[in-house]
Amino acid sequence: MLSQIQRFGGAMFTPVLLFPFAGIVVGLAIMLRNPMFVGEALAAPDHLFAQIIHIIEEGGWTVFRNMPLIFAVGLPIGLAKQAQGRACLAVLVSFLTWNYFINAMGMTWGHFFGVDFSAEPSAGSGLTLIAGIKTLDTSIIGAIVISGLVTAIHNRYFDKPLPVFLGIFQGSSFVVIVAFLVMIPCAWLTLLGWPKVQLGIESLQGFLRSAGAIGVWVYTFLERILIPTGLHHFIYGPFIYGPAAVEGGIQVYWAQHLQEFSQSSESLKTLFPEGGFALHGNSKIFGSVGIALALYFTAAPENRIKVAGLLIPATLTAMLVGITEPLEFTFLFISPLLFAVHAVLAATMATVMYLCGVVGNMGGGLLDQFLPQNWIPMFHNHAGMIATQIGIGIAFTVLYFVIFRALILHFNLKTPGRDESEIKLYSKADYQAARAQTTVAAKTSQAAGFLQALGGCGNILSINNCATRLRITLADMTLTQSDDTFKALGAHGVVRRGNGIQVIVGLHVPQVRDQLENLMKDRSYLEKTPMTEAVS
Repeated sequence: MLSQIQRFGGAMFTPVLLFPFAGIVVGLAIMLRNPMFVGEALAAPDHLFAQIIHIIEEGGWTVFRNMPLIFAVGLPIGLAKQAQGRACLAVLVSFLTWNYFINAMGMTWGHFFGVDFSAEPSAGSGLTLIAGIKTLDTSIIGAIVISGLVTAIHNRYFDKPLPVFLGIFQGSSFVVIVAFLVMIPCAWLTLLGWPKVQLGIESLQGFLRSAGAIGVWVYTFLERILIPTGLHHFIYGPFIYGPAAVEGGIQVYWAQHLQEFSQSSESLKTLFPEGGFALHGNSKIFGSVGIALALYFTAAPENRIKVAGLLIPATLTAMLVGITEPLEFTFLFISPLLFAVHAVLAATMATVMYLCGVVGNMGGGLLDQFLPQNWIPMFHNHAGMIATQIGIGIAFTVLYFVIFRALILHFNLKTPGRDESEIKLYSKADYQAARAQTTVAAKTSQAAGFLQALGGCGNILSINNCATRLRITLADMTLTQSDDTFKALGAHGVVRRGNGIQVIVGLHVPQVRDQLENLMKDRSYLEKTPMTEAVS
């Protein structure tokens, strides 16, 4: 059951990867239309510069304005066991069908369900437009439920044989037919139950606002501590992309009000208190440096160059783009205690910042969120808040370093480079080569090695990935090879739990997964590729 939940959580990361670039485009465009930065002349609506920036900004809003549709289509990439492209098509058609059913039922029997479909979609109306269809605003929650349901139908019925005279309805057509029938009761149940869910969400939003600092601490702690299980997607997803904290999600709400907030001299915490639930990125920027320094200075002097080669790219990845797994898994395997302390410190840092008036959309890294969506546009009127944030962050960098160093030395933890440590270290070149995998031949060789180390095609029941990890369900864990074999193939670590295994590959994990799936379809390749060739 847990492996299925983890697989679902990992699948959610596929559409999430589209948001950083979109956020950068919108943030920079809004900044370039702000007269405080470019002057009154360039910001005037009739100026060519402002018109061009407006066009670019509208393109950047694509992802934000179509989040339910994007989540619906993106999930099958991670959830479908075969023919992912056809699964995405089936989900798209079925999701639109579901919304058309909701529209038709609502327009006809809206009084029965207590929903006024004659109203215009707006904030608080409970309605929205999806692909031009007036429907209930179920946000990404409805998209995830329908996508998961239709993908399950796809996995069961996509390859179901039909009589010859019905052959035209096989495959995706049969999936869509079954889903069409299922969408009718789904639409009815949605109209019956979702308005009540909306009331519950409004109550949750009110509770979170009143919870204040305590709510921020609990949220941030859970978001960090659940990373090894992959369940953290279910923590931040409803807050950042869903309606848990604010209607439409923090990501969209912050972008929509970015110019308004940047031009106001009122405290951002007063303007947008819900922004305290998007401060978890501070641990990625400030905490990562303290952790890396602690690991470096507790390593044996003769090993520090090798340790630096491992830590520098991992720390930069965490700081610049907000992907912390390469660094966090460096010490997670050695001592879960350190990871628990990391989660406590991250939550405490976010809470202290919130108490001092720091809010925003800061769940990522410097390049994708902090600079374009927060620090640069907010600097003119909120420089004091930014200075406070950086000051607290640096203080916690020191705190991270002192606490991690003390724990490592006190418990004699075998972190990378420590005396008698069994952890194998790679040089910077090795680490970069494992991440980059610049040629198709290198990728295929690594994927082939992973496939054999996993026990072959027949031992793999399902395969998925998140930002840096392959998530694989196996038929028999005993058929897999040792962790050292995976590391020799370029993996940064391995997590085993029950019949599930996670191989930490790096940021090029989507390409490795694609190569694995291609090799699983071409078993003859494996017969010609011995393990020694794959490792070399």
